[in-house]
Amino acid sequence: MAHTTATLIAYYHLCHRKLWLHAHQIRMEHTSEAVAEGKQLHERAYPQRAERYREIILDGSKIDFYDPYDKVVHELKKSNKLEHSHVAQVQFYLYLLRKNGIDGATGLIEYPKLRQTERVALTNEDVPMVENWIREVERIVDSEQCPPRLAKSRCRSCSYFDFCWIEEE
Repeated sequence: MAHTTATLIAYYHLCHRKLWLHAHQIRMEHTSEAVAEGKQLHERAYPQRAERYREIILDGSKIDFYDPYDKVVHELKKSNKLEHSHVAQVQFYLYLLRKNGIDGATGLIEYPKLRQTERVALTNEDVPMVENWIREVERIVDSEQCPPRLAKSRCRSCSYFDFCWIEEE
């Protein structure tokens, strides 16, 4: 069983096949222009961040920008197109912080290109939901079968598109 990370939680909300493949060390992100663009955004959008905030790793998940004074997780995204997975990822970070004794943390998803931000919280009522995500991720990853692919129209910009649809092209 793979250790559940924030990446796996985000993939759980996007595509179970992508989740399973990633967890089984089949990685396609290095071929993706969208992933490369996101990394550039991360490096250039707020260059002063590395000085002001901390990168922390909790239980295998890396939070790139954490403000320990105000207890805020900052997550940068290039587009709000997949917003539900972004929120889930930040809620998982908040869950990990809480689990590791840091109570009262909040999250902020920043979309620099859109000049928008979204606040994210983890309430006591949210905790069972996050724990359910973790169980579901573990169930999918532990499966011997790779989940089916999604509809082609949903997959066009995915880094796994060629992997999943090669015989169809």
